[in-house]
Amino acid sequence: MIKTIGVLAHVDAGKTTFCEQLLYHTDKIKSRGRVDHKNSFMDTHYIEKNRGITVFSDQAVINYSGCKYYLIDTPGHVDFSPEMNRAIKMMDYAIVILSAVEGLQGHTETIYEFLRKNNIPTFFFINKIDRIGARVEEVMEEIKDNLFEDVYYIEKNLKHENMLSEELIEFMAERDEKLLEKYLDGERSYKYWIEALKHMIKENNISICMRGSALLDDGVVDFFDNVDLLTHVKNDIESGFGGRVYKIRHDKDGARLTHIKITTGKLKVRDEVNYIAGEEEIKEKVTQLREYNADKYEKVNDLNAGDMACVLGLTKANVGDGLGELLGTKDNYESMTALKAKVIFKSDTRPKEALKYFMILDLEEPSLKVSWQEKLEEIHVHVMGVIQLEVLADIIKDRFSLDVEFAKPEIIYKETIKTKTIGYGHFEPLRHYAEVHLKIEPNESGEGIIFENQCHVDMLPIGNQKLVEKHIFEKDHNGLLTGSELTDLKITLLTGRASKLHTSGGDFRQATYRALRQGLEKAENILLEPYYDFKIQVKNEHIGRVISDIQKYHGSFNEPENLGDNVIITGKGPVATFMNYSMELTTFTKGKGKLSFKLAGYEACHNQDEVIAKIGYDKTADSEYISSSIFCSKGKSYTLKWDECEKEMHCLR
Repeated sequence: MIKTIGVLAHVDAGKTTFCEQLLYHTDKIKSRGRVDHKNSFMDTHYIEKNRGITVFSDQAVINYSGCKYYLIDTPGHVDFSPEMNRAIKMMDYAIVILSAVEGLQGHTETIYEFLRKNNIPTFFFINKIDRIGARVEEVMEEIKDNLFEDVYYIEKNLKHENMLSEELIEFMAERDEKLLEKYLDGERSYKYWIEALKHMIKENNISICMRGSALLDDGVVDFFDNVDLLTHVKNDIESGFGGRVYKIRHDKDGARLTHIKITTGKLKVRDEVNYIAGEEEIKEKVTQLREYNADKYEKVNDLNAGDMACVLGLTKANVGDGLGELLGTKDNYESMTALKAKVIFKSDTRPKEALKYFMILDLEEPSLKVSWQEKLEEIHVHVMGVIQLEVLADIIKDRFSLDVEFAKPEIIYKETIKTKTIGYGHFEPLRHYAEVHLKIEPNESGEGIIFENQCHVDMLPIGNQKLVEKHIFEKDHNGLLTGSELTDLKITLLTGRASKLHTSGGDFRQATYRALRQGLEKAENILLEPYYDFKIQVKNEHIGRVISDIQKYHGSFNEPENLGDNVIITGKGPVATFMNYSMELTTFTKGKGKLSFKLAGYEACHNQDEVIAKIGYDKTADSEYISSSIFCSKGKSYTLKWDECEKEMHCLR
C-alpha cells in the first residue's frame, strides 16, 4: 500500500524535528538533524538552512510496517501558503503539529481550513511537552473549540495494546447510529472497532490526537504506529494511467522537472502521456522517471498509482494539469495574494532581458503572476508578504546571478460595477467587420467573471459566438477607475454580427473589448480592495483598545466572546490598514495578544477617492482599453466615441 502523508504546522511548532525522528526510525537517515544546527534532511536549500524555516515542499520516501510512505514536509510560514496548498491536494492524510506551549497559533487555523476544504483526514500531535509552560489539556481544548470538535486524545500505542478503551468506543458510538447499535449489543472485538475507527477517520468524522516531544524522541513512534494502523488507501493500478501535476521545477542544467502524483494505473519510461496545453492536446514521451528524497533522487523505470514521480519529457504541462485519465481537467489552486511589488535591479541589467528568468519562477510558483509593464519597462510580482520577497531575492541571486530588491509592496486593487448596463462594440475598418452586444451586470462577491450566451445562431454563427467568450477570458480586463483588474461580473452575449466577406483575424477580439469598455463607461464603477478576516485574543483589560483600533482602521467586528480572563474578537478589515497591526498588538499586550489573519476576498474600498487620486490612472491614454467604435461608410473608416456610437450599431437598426 502506498500512502502520502503531509506534515504541517505553524512556524516553530517542531514540524521539521518531528520529520527527522520519523526518518531516523525508518532508517532513512543515520543521525537526526536539527533546524538550529542547519543539518535537517528535508530542509536542503541554503535559504532554508540560513533562515531556519521551510520554504519549499519536499518529500522523503520511507517504508514502514509493509507500506510505502511519501512524507511531505510543507512550509509553515503564511507567506508560502500557495506552496503548502498545492502539496495538500496531493495528500491522503495529514499530521498537524502544535506546540504545547504556544498552542493554537494564527496560521494553524489557516492550515486546517485548507485541509478541511480538500477533505484531508487529519491527525494531531501536541509537541514540546518537555518545555516549561507546556499545557497539553488547554491545547486540546483549543483544538476542539477552534478546529474540530470531535477529536479524541490517545496516550497509548493501539498496535501494542490490542484493545480499545471503553471511552474511545463510546466516543465513536456516540457519533454513529450503526456503531451505537453494535455497542449496545455488546460488540467489543478489537478488529471490528479498529476498522470502524479507520473508516470514521477516513470520512473526517473524528480525529485522533497524541502528545510528545519530537526533540527528545518522546511519543513520535507510538504516534506514527497509530497513524500507520488507522490509515488506508486504495491504490487503483488496474485502470489506465492518470495523474496530476502539482509542482514544476528546473534542475541545475535547466531541465524541466514535472512533479506529478499518479492517481490511477502505471507509468513507465518511454510511455506516452497526453494532456491539454492551451486548447491543444499534447502527447509526449516520458524520457526519465525520478523518485526524490529531499534533494536527492533515484532513477526508476516504472511507478504505480499512489506514487509521487518527477517526470522528464513533458515540455508544456503546467501546475494543476490532469494527465492521461484526467485529461482535460484542471486543478485551480487557491493563490489569492493581496500585495504586489516592483522589481528593482541593483546592477545595469535590462529588465526586459531578465524577464525570462522571472517567467521561469512564475511557472514554478503561479501565484507570483509575474507581469511586464511595457510602457514603464518594469517587472511586477504578486506576493503574500515581505518574507516571501526576501526569499525571492535570494533565489534570484542564487539561480540566475541577478542582484535585485523590491519596492515597498502595494495593495492589489480590483474593480467591478454596481449597476447593470449594455455595452456595444463595432469594429469596421476597411475590409474588417465585427459587432458585439454585451449585457454586463454585477456578480456575487468572489465569483469572478462568468459568461452566458443568449445570442441566436440566426444573428451570429456559433464559431463567432465562441470567439466572443474566448476573448472575454483570454486576459485580465482593466477597469476605468485605476486600471485595475475587473472582477465579479456576469457578462452575457446578447447579439452580434459578422460579415462573410470581411470578418477575419482579431475582428471579434476588437469588438468584444470595445463592447466591454463601452458598457463600463455607462455603469457605476466601484473600486475593490482586499480584506482580512481577523481573530484577536487579548486579556480583558485590552478589549477597549482593540475595539478602538478596529474602528480606527476601518474594520468591523462581531460580538466579543469571553474566554476566562481573555476575550476573543472576530471581524473584518482592509488589508491596507491591518497588515501591520500584529506588531502593534504585540507591543501593547507585551507579546501576550494573539492575532490571526486570512484573506477574505474583495470588498468596496474604504478610501476609494484617495486611492484613485494616488494611482492617477488616465483611461483615455490607455490604448489597450478603447471604448470607441470604428465604422465604415463609402469606403472610409471613422471613429465614434463611446457616448455617440450606439446610434450607428447595425444590430439596433
